Amino acid sequence: MSSAKKANILIPIIFLLFLGAYARHKYIIHQIVLSGTLQDKEMNEISGISASGIAKDTYYVHNDSGDTSRFFAISPEGKLLSTIYYKGDPAAPQGVFDCEDIAVGPGPVAKKSYVYIADIGDNAANRKYTTIYRIAEQESLLKGGNVNATATPLHLKYPDGPKDAEAMMIDPQQKLIYIVSKRSDTVKVYTAPLVFKANDTVTMTYRTKLFFKGFKPFKWITAADISKDGKQVLVKSYEKIYYWKRKETEPIWETLQRKPEEPNYQQEKQGEAIGFTADGKGYYTVSEGVFSPIYYYRVP
Repeated sequence: MSSAKKANILIPIIFLLFLGAYARHKYIIHQIVLSGTLQDKEMNEISGISASGIAKDTYYVHNDSGDTSRFFAISPEGKLLSTIYYKGDPAAPQGVFDCEDIAVGPGPVAKKSYVYIADIGDNAANRKYTTIYRIAEQESLLKGGNVNATATPLHLKYPDGPKDAEAMMIDPQQKLIYIVSKRSDTVKVYTAPLVFKANDTVTMTYRTKLFFKGFKPFKWITAADISKDGKQVLVKSYEKIYYWKRKETEPIWETLQRKPEEPNYQQEKQGEAIGFTADGKGYYTVSEGVFSPIYYYRVP
């Protein structure tokens, strides 16, 4: 066999071996770990994930548009622990319109933990307001089966007209809700006070705009999270993860203006959820779809 023919055979083989070794290397050093898979068909369009503030190895996830006003408590392996229902908007056929993210953080009562569900999806950008639902965490929500919770709604308006958004995060240091818009070449960052009364309507404050390289729609922003100590930030698009470390007590919108790290990311079918672990040492991602895999990553 000629040298040229040998090369034509060997080069593709070497290339495939390199890719396999690289993928295996990522798993060996625990940059990426397959934690489990969603184990219930009801969790078929997961769009947000957040660590519980009261229970170890417990995470909250939820479906996006088309589902009722509910969310799920799961284990890192994807086992369904509880299905939690709450009263949503009477004007919405299913109680909610399009829930796109979830977060856990402080609230009106000191040393108490709350779940925040973001009904902020607005594909047509025509909603008069979007809504955040706040639910106090308690052990009774995690007893298993179907349980009911009381939700306190906050209605949000944009200062510059309706936007589609899928990313919400809670800043525990400055007590702010953050919303990052999804579409357009440059996305915008808004905040609202974390402490509110039931059915308050608040016009959010515009803070800054962010530009991420890439092609639409792959670079559209689909999720975000702040670690429970307020020191780390994650923002996710369909194809990348962006990571920042906060400098002391600077506002998060200033943190986001610095160049982020771009850690390894296992491409998902339609990845729209990211959330830190309770200790901030890692984070999870999960995609829409029945029995979707759950991936764990160490922070950079």
